[in-house]
Amino acid sequence: MSEGWESYIAFPARVPIVASKSMLIKIGSKADQYFHALMTRVFDCCGFLSKHATKRLIQKIKNINPNVIQLHNLHGYYLNIPILFDYLKQSGIPVVWTLHDCWAFTGHCVHYTCVKCNRWKTGCYACPRKNSYPNSFVFDRSRQNYAMKKKTYADIPNMTIVPVSFWLGDVTRQSMLGTYPICVIQNGIDVHTFRPRTEAVRRIRAQYGLDNKYVILGVATGWSEEVGLSTFFRLRNKLSSDFAIVMVGCTSDIIKQLPNGIIGIARTNNVDELASIYSAADILFNGSYQETFGLVTAEALSCGTPAIVYNATACAEIVTKETGYVAEAKDEMQVLKFILYDSELSCEERNRRSLICRKYAIEHFDKEKKYNEYIDLYKQILDTYQ
Repeated sequence: MSEGWESYIAFPARVPIVASKSMLIKIGSKADQYFHALMTRVFDCCGFLSKHATKRLIQKIKNINPNVIQLHNLHGYYLNIPILFDYLKQSGIPVVWTLHDCWAFTGHCVHYTCVKCNRWKTGCYACPRKNSYPNSFVFDRSRQNYAMKKKTYADIPNMTIVPVSFWLGDVTRQSMLGTYPICVIQNGIDVHTFRPRTEAVRRIRAQYGLDNKYVILGVATGWSEEVGLSTFFRLRNKLSSDFAIVMVGCTSDIIKQLPNGIIGIARTNNVDELASIYSAADILFNGSYQETFGLVTAEALSCGTPAIVYNATACAEIVTKETGYVAEAKDEMQVLKFILYDSELSCEERNRRSLICRKYAIEHFDKEKKYNEYIDLYKQILDTYQ
């Protein structure tokens, strides 16, 4: 909008409306989306229902007649992708599709690395992640879904794919979408919000009893084995009382399971408080081994906190030798070694590295710079196709 363009955002009806300067378009109804989700639980058909909702959305798009259509996640039980893409083929309007996960080119799942499945390259079947989101507890339609997606995506005249990481870009080039132009634009963060909160460090450490401790931080929107839940437990057993582990994003059930020496904090929507927690930690450990970007790692770096990540999927591309450590996937002993090494660094070394982390995040993950990359892409596409 700062470029003088009008902006319309279409979103599922079940998502709460928030203040926006864009013109908002609600897609379908809550009842339709609940039905779509229920049918998916039985028939594994995410993305292939909601016909009427999609047709009504298309009519609104026709009325707007946009210069560019920007797609994000199309899963979530609110769209019919064959109907949507049939319209995109006919309209000829340039399409930019940002991929935040792998669902677009698999027969079912949003991530496949935890089961080391590569069927998405040639054709999905007998999905080993059928019970994962978008969950299907009865039928497995991964073969049919894959074939339908491949047919649906064929011959879109003006479509550019934008993966949010270089890892996802490499994967996409090997997928059914690999014939389209691919332009990687990494996710961005608000570097003004996620900044070192030195004034809050003393308060946070006192609040959670962290004084004189080396603090290892973990942050997740939902804790599970896929993001390293039990790894934090085992690390706790190997560390002395001079170390403390803080896990943000815990449910009440998870908090009840935490052993002594691990502090659980419920998920917070207060980003200022989250930035303060990042700032109070000595190091972030991102124990996930299937990330299509890794926002929490970028947020920590922006707050001046170095990170330990696994050399798996997109995690390793965010951290450099100057801003943290990269351990081999699931190598907990190497993670432990990095923690112990880092804890021995002098205050001067830590302060110097904190400045490097902050500078690196500003240079590489500032969302304003990412917005400009999208604007440049839109202009390039419009110059080419109009």
